[in-house]
Amino acid sequence: MMNHVEIKKEYERWTSLATKDEDVVKELAAIAGDDAKIEDAFYRNLAFGTGGLRGVIGAGTNRMNIYTVAKASQGLADYVTKSFQPEERSIAVSYDSRIKSDVFAKVASAVFAANGIRVYIYSELMPTPCLSYAVRALSCAAGIMVTASHNPSKYNGYKVYGADGCQITTEAAAEILAEIEKLDIFSDVKLGSFEQGMKEGKISYISEEVYTAFVEEVKGQSLLGEGANDPAVIDKNVAIVYTPLNGTGLKPVLRTLKETGYTNVTVVAEQEKPDGNFPTCPYPNPEIKEAMALGMEYAKRYNADLLLATDPDCDRVGIAVKDEHGIRGEKGEYVLLSGNETGILLLDYICARRIENHTMPSDAVTIKTIVTSDMAAQVAEHYHVRVIDVLTGFKFIGEQIGLLEKQGREESYIFGMEESYGYLSGGYVRDKDAVDGAFLICEMFAYYKTRGISLVEKLKELYETYGYRLNTLHSFEFEGASGAEKMQGIMKAFRGSLESFGGKRILTCLDYAKGLDGLPKSDVLKFLLEDNCSVVVRPSGTEPKLKLYISVTSDNMENAKILEEKLVADLKQLL
Repeated sequence: MMNHVEIKKEYERWTSLATKDEDVVKELAAIAGDDAKIEDAFYRNLAFGTGGLRGVIGAGTNRMNIYTVAKASQGLADYVTKSFQPEERSIAVSYDSRIKSDVFAKVASAVFAANGIRVYIYSELMPTPCLSYAVRALSCAAGIMVTASHNPSKYNGYKVYGADGCQITTEAAAEILAEIEKLDIFSDVKLGSFEQGMKEGKISYISEEVYTAFVEEVKGQSLLGEGANDPAVIDKNVAIVYTPLNGTGLKPVLRTLKETGYTNVTVVAEQEKPDGNFPTCPYPNPEIKEAMALGMEYAKRYNADLLLATDPDCDRVGIAVKDEHGIRGEKGEYVLLSGNETGILLLDYICARRIENHTMPSDAVTIKTIVTSDMAAQVAEHYHVRVIDVLTGFKFIGEQIGLLEKQGREESYIFGMEESYGYLSGGYVRDKDAVDGAFLICEMFAYYKTRGISLVEKLKELYETYGYRLNTLHSFEFEGASGAEKMQGIMKAFRGSLESFGGKRILTCLDYAKGLDGLPKSDVLKFLLEDNCSVVVRPSGTEPKLKLYISVTSDNMENAKILEEKLVADLKQLL
């Protein structure tokens, strides 16, 4: 971090040198004389880590703009040049609907091309899983996805992928960061012209064949089998409402559903077209009830069977279903299912169908993150499927798929899930895929509906079998430099001599900062409480937030909610 004098000096340097982007010029002029705003924009360089870059769009070293993007791209280019032979140096690029995503994607591409690296970029916005797929399909050394995922509209970001199609490892991120830190943001960046790169053939568009191959891979995840003897006859004329939340999902999700026979699909018109302002869903995250509100209205209006929503870069999917019998609330109302609940339903469906159609591997593996419901382990055990637990972040699931591939056992992988609405049923990509998730959810829904079973009823059956689980996430924002210090203090307090939460005794505390179970070191604490309850505490890797994951086991929903409220009240005192 820079001191006040250094901050002032850097601000003045930007006012004279950062002249290529009119928005940056205007903002620099607007904050003149406002020390607090200048400090927030310049007190540090925008953090680069395993998630790449993510920050507020604007002027300054702590913001997403063409200069910070170009500097990060130069660092990545230097890393690729050092790590790969000339014929191996190529990078795939994609971007979502966010403000300036297309601009940042072209700036990054121009930097790569100026460094002699071949660039393949999608000709239009495409989901994150399409980028992961292109990296491997085109044998690239790396890939970048310009997105801030589900963050509010003021954010943008820059995810970096390795040659394996996964987001970069901790080691690779450290090496790239080392290259970035060597650079002066103005004098050390090779920045050519995107248009010139296209003319010279250094930059080219990713072919339609690559995109089509991705869609075919998704369609190949169907578990319905082939031929008249397959017992999984289903009615695909279920009424579906779909919203891409003004993001990238519209084209691939609709194409996949249409080509597999789901044609009764209504799109939420206000959220259909790409729009980085997200006017009807300011926080475009299917985990948030408000983001699903308009879709719920459509579902009621059209008497839909199922509501699907994908986030802006289409790697997360959330759903709502009609509760015909009032199991979860008022009879006939729509119920939002959590990421854990949808994941459990998918895992059970995949396992049951694979056994039924004789495609279950003898050494089947499912992979989940440590903050995802432990009920997944119970379901997996029932079907004799091995569970691998990994740190938070789907890239760790992707890494495990890669390890299985190296062992010649990629077919063993049947499903990966994380509580934040991320799912993947095949190894064709190495990141969560909401196109795949949406497709499998529709198939699962239609399969059960054809047999007179709703997803709410199926979930009730699973709870009756394994015990009722309530999993909740609570996020607390800590903006700026002072916020980061507060989060460090809170984590220190949680590492103190605590004995119980909400009346539940702490049986053990797993501190992943020490490196547990062969996992990389990470600032995460998991408290295992009596009566099969747990609490996970961790700072977000992509947002200025501290996250609490609470898991409660009880005999019914009402008692679980009461216990969860006690836990939350106790935990808040530590915050």
